[in-house]
Amino acid sequence: MFIFLGATLVSLSLQLFLVKNHVIDGGIIGVSILLAYISKEEIGLFLLVLNTPFFLLAYRFLGRRFLMLSLFAILILSLETYVFDSLPVITTNPLLVIVLGGISLGLGVGITIRFGGCFDGTEVIAILLSKHSSFSIGQIILLLNVFIFSSSIFIFGLSEAIYSLATFLIAYRTIDFSIQID
Repeated sequence: MFIFLGATLVSLSLQLFLVKNHVIDGGIIGVSILLAYISKEEIGLFLLVLNTPFFLLAYRFLGRRFLMLSLFAILILSLETYVFDSLPVITTNPLLVIVLGGISLGLGVGITIRFGGCFDGTEVIAILLSKHSSFSIGQIILLLNVFIFSSSIFIFGLSEAIYSLATFLIAYRTIDFSIQID
């Protein structure tokens, strides 16, 4: 139930605040937004396809329970991004997009992680790489996301890339907060 709630918060954040304002999230979700914009295909399709190899790694190294909860989360997210696609954007005000989109995104991801799943293959890679390097999970995710946000400059523009980075920072602070709540 909580993973369903987390996926719903993420999909609402994407469809009501971020995607239509050309603000992306990091990781596979961000890459999926960029590819969907370029190709005019559904975001959910890219979420499923691009995450598949990472979730196979997750099964091998992080276990069946993690895989099943993560697959459930990504399936709900993919379905709901399709269902909620017709909803109008709530605001085009950059500050509101960044703050409200970042909080709802971070809360949804945090709830999902807290209850044993994840949405993104880059999180899986970061977990695995951090075990064999001196870099933390957060540092690895940040490094991967710098590339993704830099790519968005060429597709959406510099302002939107900066808005994306700001949203990402709010989302990750919210993730940390929501994971620590007892």
